[in-house]
Amino acid sequence: MLCRIAGYSPSFGHYHAGLMGSREAAGTEMPVSGNLRSYGHFIDGASVAPAAGAYLPTEDPFTGAAWAQIARGTADDANAAVEAADRAFHGPWSRLSATERGHLLWRLGDLVQANAAQLAETERRDNGKLATEVVAQVKYMGDYFKYYAGLADKVQSHVIPTDKKGVFTYTKYEPKGVVVIITPWNSPLTLTSWKLAPALAAGCTAVIKPSEFTSASMLELAELIIEAEIPNGVVNVVTGLGPEVGEALVTHPKTAHIGFTGGEVAGRKIYELAAHHFKTVTLELGGKSPNIVFDDADLPQAVKGVVSGIFAASGQSCQAGSRLLVQQNIHDRFVEMLVEFVRSAKLGDPAVPETQVGPIATRPQFEKILSYIQIAKDEGARCVLGGKARPDLGAGMFIEPTIFTGVRNDMRIAQEEVFGPVLAVIPFRDEQDAIRIGNDVAYGLAAAVWTRSLHRAMLLTDKLKAGTVWVNNYRATSFTSPFGGYKKSGIGRESGTEAINEYLHTKTVWISTDLDVPNPFIRR
Repeated sequence: MLCRIAGYSPSFGHYHAGLMGSREAAGTEMPVSGNLRSYGHFIDGASVAPAAGAYLPTEDPFTGAAWAQIARGTADDANAAVEAADRAFHGPWSRLSATERGHLLWRLGDLVQANAAQLAETERRDNGKLATEVVAQVKYMGDYFKYYAGLADKVQSHVIPTDKKGVFTYTKYEPKGVVVIITPWNSPLTLTSWKLAPALAAGCTAVIKPSEFTSASMLELAELIIEAEIPNGVVNVVTGLGPEVGEALVTHPKTAHIGFTGGEVAGRKIYELAAHHFKTVTLELGGKSPNIVFDDADLPQAVKGVVSGIFAASGQSCQAGSRLLVQQNIHDRFVEMLVEFVRSAKLGDPAVPETQVGPIATRPQFEKILSYIQIAKDEGARCVLGGKARPDLGAGMFIEPTIFTGVRNDMRIAQEEVFGPVLAVIPFRDEQDAIRIGNDVAYGLAAAVWTRSLHRAMLLTDKLKAGTVWVNNYRATSFTSPFGGYKKSGIGRESGTEAINEYLHTKTVWISTDLDVPNPFIRR
């Protein structure tokens, strides 16, 4: 059973999402009650009070009430966590074989699945996602740890048949060292596991900085890391604001790699900071993914795919299919089918199994989505469904599933990531027109094609500039397959066998088999 990680004396605090953009900017400041459940940092296998003694409230998006408080970290806390991770990297973790690391990761996967309901409940209270969705995600997260448990001792070196005589040449792979993991508020546990599992399998140690909006579930996962008997210091969690904690972790001289999921602005800042120190990064950033429906598609199935692509998680997903491209000759009929289907969606308490659309996770994000709805109207798009907040539900952070038609691809609603339940419908003529519109955006995370034609499917999967292309489905992901983006959607790949390589250095070894070393001053 999970235990609470105890915190210490309360204080006051502002919020800051990632490294840029904040509740400070939104003008939100909240007092922290001494009656709230408290979470300290998790450093070197133990709960640790924040160095400055300050805490931040964490709110339930449905009720609007603060239910817990998390430590507001400082550079001193970040430094303590990195030092613990560095000691573990050079100490007990490095003394384990890859197979032994795999056994521990498998044990952690079992514990995650056994405690999925409680972990999911904590995450639901933090970010307002549907309970049914979060429980399934957390259970599946356990399989990520098990997949990389099996992969830990499968990283194989290669003997290279070189053109040089008298030498034996091979490669070997070595862990990079201390990894910084920075994750957002929409799926904190899942997106952490995408980085943490391959990093640990590779032999790295980690310091995790979750979003200050959704830190509690990660701190509860830390309890399971202890129970799995992973050595102290291998995994550390420091909570707080981006400028006070995240920046200190990224620039620390003993951190080697940064794995980040979040927005483009924060991702650029992290990339710039890492570049100053020549650190490697994996960046999984935003998207404006096209969901393309041709006239020969199974339209009822395509409707369900479109809904899954944009209205799941209230649109708060980097891979959301926020641009719906519909062939002109079926445009009106398909939009009518879609509107009728979405109109029946049940908004409400995410803890209730019947609820289909939950609240927006944070107040700044709620305001941002509403501003983009107004931008779309001002640009001349036609709102055919939704477009309004629902102040009558919960604490009022609900936005109706919203559909715009009459959208041109050069409109802001079609070019900029809204990260909410807002769909822009754009007509197209033929395959080439769909490819042109689909690629005419700064992002390239994902895309989908709905068609019965094998030719169309193969043509578009070849031509669309996206890291993932789905055909007659949307949002399918797996620990077995790589995920990442083109263009401004990021750098590197997560999941699959490729992900473990992000956390490994390649070393080439040359061994002389000829004891007669040539005289370098004599040409032969």
